[in-house]
Amino acid sequence: MSERPGRRLSRRALLTTAAATGAVAATGAAAGGVLLADGDATPSATSVPASTEPFHGKHQPGIAAPQQRHALFAAFDLETTDPVKRTRRSAEQLATVFGTLMEQWTLVTANLMAGREPGLRPAGSPQAPADSGVADGLAPARLTLTFGLGPELFERIGRADRRPRALEPLPAFENDRLEDAWCGGDLLVQICADDAQVLSRAFRTLRSRTPGSARLRWTQQGFLGAFGDATPRNLFGHKDGTANPRPGDTGFDAAVWADPAAGPAWFTDGTYLVFRKIRMDLPKWDTSPAHVQDQVIGRRRDNGAPLSGGHEFTTPDLTKTGPDGEPLIPADSHLALVRDIPMLRRSYNYDYGIQGTAEPTETGHRHAGHDHGPGMPAHSGSGHDRYDSGVLFCAYLRDPEQFVRAQRRLATDRLNAFIRHTGSAVFAIPPGARPDRPLAAGLLSAR
Repeated sequence: MSERPGRRLSRRALLTTAAATGAVAATGAAAGGVLLADGDATPSATSVPASTEPFHGKHQPGIAAPQQRHALFAAFDLETTDPVKRTRRSAEQLATVFGTLMEQWTLVTANLMAGREPGLRPAGSPQAPADSGVADGLAPARLTLTFGLGPELFERIGRADRRPRALEPLPAFENDRLEDAWCGGDLLVQICADDAQVLSRAFRTLRSRTPGSARLRWTQQGFLGAFGDATPRNLFGHKDGTANPRPGDTGFDAAVWADPAAGPAWFTDGTYLVFRKIRMDLPKWDTSPAHVQDQVIGRRRDNGAPLSGGHEFTTPDLTKTGPDGEPLIPADSHLALVRDIPMLRRSYNYDYGIQGTAEPTETGHRHAGHDHGPGMPAHSGSGHDRYDSGVLFCAYLRDPEQFVRAQRRLATDRLNAFIRHTGSAVFAIPPGARPDRPLAAGLLSAR
């Protein structure tokens, strides 16, 4: 099958998409409505709501933009079996399925982020409304959608030679307690907005384009308080993201955007996302002495300042000692172990409450090799082992190896006594989309 150079989004291409994709069209995965295709004018500034973030650009949205209050992460896998013929799809057929889905998602995303209707729903019941209506009357609430590609996708669609060189499955880490249900995926979408209902509508709209093309693998949802310009706090009460590089600051580009010299060319202006679901033992944390909590993190909870003194953004002094001659910032504190590894943390809190089933754990969430220690009480029973809350750790970075290096250092982290990693995934985040081309267009263009 010949490839479509550039995968240009014209009206003609969209009208012929269903015929080109064969079995996908038979299952109703036809492209949705079109805005900003060839010949269409970009909306004027006066017609775009003030609560919007731009979609088209050099980089994808939802990375350098200020964090919104709500987030949803959803991973999908391509459907490897044709739902009509019940035959296994070839790599080229999967490439076509992938390309068509990205065209649909690109069009929907451009519309939703601009505050417009998402476009026609794929073929289905003729009586079904075009949109859920759940966000009717609501502003876009700074909605952003960011898409990623998993390590196994490239070989699956016959493009192993185009996989970004730094994109490899993450290795096993000493303190991992991962559950398969919350790991991996061919495709990722990060949806963020300041309104949870707008978020829900965007997810439902994307999911409605997937039958016959992709199946949902896992979802996670998170939230942040209304901190304004201040650093958000995690569920331990500590500020999370103090050391983040800031857009426009020296070093932001070098920390976040992939090295263009590393290739491939189509991935220039892309980045990588490491996603980790980290469960927190909040009952144990909440009943630990305040000074123990601060020493675990290496910062004061009230103002985020390093224990060596100053304010939140004061450079930590790891050599400064107290009256007892011991370092004020413990060498095995979280701050001391990761302070010099650059990455953009864009994490969210989650609190799912008591789950119907629970991963087998020891009393009080003990971790192998980590005792509770002095001043750290254990908890037994009372549903603590079934209560699932913590942080959805999201790190955008130039190379996932930066995270691997940090995580290996954290094997001795005091924080391990209060957390466990239960979900994990890594994705290549393609560059931003042009108005006439879908996301990841260069991946499928003629070689």
